[in-house]
Formats: sequence, C-alpha cells, structure tokens
Amino acid sequence: QLQVAESGGGLVQAGDSLKLRCAASEGSLHTAVMAWFRQAPGKEREFVAGISRRSLFITYIDSVKGRFTLSRDNAKNTAFLQMSSLKPEDTAVYYCAADWTSSTVKRDARSYTSWGQGTQVTVSP
Repeated sequence: QLQVAESGGGLVQAGDSLKLRCAASEGSLHTAVMAWFRQAPGKEREFVAGISRRSLFITYIDSVKGRFTLSRDNAKNTAFLQMSSLKPEDTAVYYCAADWTSSTVKRDARSYTSWGQGTQVTVSP
C-alpha cells in the first residue's frame, strides 16, 4: 500500500497563509486522485478539495473557494494546498488522501484508501 504524508501545518493568525504539502512514499502519485480533508474538534471529517490525476478537474467546498488552491506536481509525487485568507473556522487537522482505483474526484472519504497522519492547522482570531 502506497503511503502519503502531509507537512506544512502550523499556528497562524486570521488572514495569514499556509501551504500544505502531501508527498507519496513511492513514485506513483500520478496514478491517484488526490484530496484534502479536514477534521475540527467535535466534528466529522469533511472534504475540502480534490484534484484529478492530470489536474484537469479541481473542486472545492464552498467555504474555501477563492481562498484555497489545490495543485499537484506529478513529477515530484507531491500535491499542495495553498491556503490564503485563513479564518479561525479553518482550524482543523488536515489530511491528505489518495484514491488509486478511480479516475474521478469523490467527496466521500470512504473512496480514499491511503491517508496521511494529518497536520494541524490552527488559526487564531
């Protein structure tokens, strides 16, 4: 099972930016649909953004549209989530996930078979 791992979380103030990185353990990330999920304390894990294998389709939840940008560099087996204009409600553990079996981006976490350990993003008011 190929693994993914996130990095780049931290503590920032409202309005600041952060860039999360997701890297695959082996050189096959280009065959996977990638997505970012997040889970705030006491809440369910929610889909944030997803990107198709060749970046032809990218989708976001409404609350991050215009603020977050998802991209990938298949040559480097890496995906990125650029987060700008961060808000306190963006505070959560952010998870990178990979779906190696489908070519479409799904918002259901059950579709993803590889998960990172999560990276904490905390936005202070």
